[in-house]
Amino acid sequence: MKWIYWLGWLLFGAAFRSLFGMRIIGMENLITEGPVLVASNHQSFLDPPLIGNLYKDEMVYLARKTLFTGATRWLYTQWNAIPVDQDRPDMASLKTIIRKLKEGDRVLIFPEGERTVDGNLGEAAPGIGLIAVKSGAPIQPVRISGAREALPRGSSRIRFARITVSVGKPIYLTPEELKASKGKEDYDRIAKRIMAAIEAL
Repeated sequence: MKWIYWLGWLLFGAAFRSLFGMRIIGMENLITEGPVLVASNHQSFLDPPLIGNLYKDEMVYLARKTLFTGATRWLYTQWNAIPVDQDRPDMASLKTIIRKLKEGDRVLIFPEGERTVDGNLGEAAPGIGLIAVKSGAPIQPVRISGAREALPRGSSRIRFARITVSVGKPIYLTPEELKASKGKEDYDRIAKRIMAAIEAL
């Protein structure tokens, strides 16, 4: 790990265990080798480091491009974040994500695209289906609970809450599925399948 990534990993991990009593369910399902498209629900700003702490090495994250200013630009870059325009997603970001997966990296994506307001799961955008098809990477469904209570959307005050991270069995798209999936309808179907796997956890 790069030293700045390792430092964040260490500090966040210690905080999650000591302040939030972080519990992990299904650790035996975690893919630790090779490229992985990690797909999780999105409850809080705590979610990326929560999932990053499942692994002993680095992963790639997505972050709003508005965060890449001043000193934070360097920090997010060191934490392997890819800038994304949430209002107008472009193919350049998608191509970067797909390239990272093809190079063997682990990439975290929130299929809903934004943090939940009420705690309920939202719909998955078809973009994750496109990424899954174009990269061919296995998909690791993850569900977070308790992070919204710890740091809800619209709040800057951290509350003490028990956080649980549930890791589901990987989803492997067959060669036939990869070959046959060519349009928005197919990508949407795969996105819904991924979201259903998250919901089932």
